[in-house]
Amino acid sequence: MGNMECLITDTGREIAYHKVAGRGPGVVFLGGFMSDMEGTKAVFLEDWARREGRAFLRFDYSGHGQSSGEFARGCIGDWAADAMAAIEALTEGPQVLVGSSMGGWISLLVCRAMKERVAGLVTIAAAPDFTEDSMWASFDADQRAALLRDGQIMLPSEYDDPYVISLRLIEDGRDQLVLRGELKLPFPVRFLQGTADVDVDMAVALRLLAKAEGGDIRLALVKGADHRFSEPDNLALIVVSVEDVLARIGGAA
Repeated sequence: MGNMECLITDTGREIAYHKVAGRGPGVVFLGGFMSDMEGTKAVFLEDWARREGRAFLRFDYSGHGQSSGEFARGCIGDWAADAMAAIEALTEGPQVLVGSSMGGWISLLVCRAMKERVAGLVTIAAAPDFTEDSMWASFDADQRAALLRDGQIMLPSEYDDPYVISLRLIEDGRDQLVLRGELKLPFPVRFLQGTADVDVDMAVALRLLAKAEGGDIRLALVKGADHRFSEPDNLALIVVSVEDVLARIGGAA
């Protein structure tokens, strides 16, 4: 899959990435919370980009995958800064962002901060504002007290080791919320969401659709699809959605 390379950002963080040269607008994959750039969706998209001769970038946020840093010390603001640094340094011109889960939230922050570098957006089970609306909202009084007292709590994970949730993650998340104010997305946007997703409820996708402002925004609900969104039909729909966005911006030529 090509050699992994490393970008050292202005913050001193080392961001591991894979980059494919090709025509623009390029496609940038932004992964989820505690995931990495070796995931099924990221690699599937890279294979597609290589076949199409399309520029493509996937990377690991700090504290994720092969990048530097400790996951438990990171926060949404750090990971958004990593994404922006990678896009700034490693891509040319406007890009189509593909954000999965937390990557959907981070892609929306990129859209807000660097709109001149965004040509289009595809999100997969986007989880905007989850630190507040999913985590903090679900914590009981004891968990909230422990978080404020100890600076972190442990949450069980169905995937691997327990999540360490830090007070910094929660507090920083409040500075990064995107569903509370204007959300202008003046380019082609495709939101994808499975109805069987137990991590991100369909209501989140509907709220995002209602909040987003733009002339070319669609939400596709896939009955039975889960949060991973990695079945063959799901992967095919991601590619169709990216191709649709590229065609809308004249990038399919």
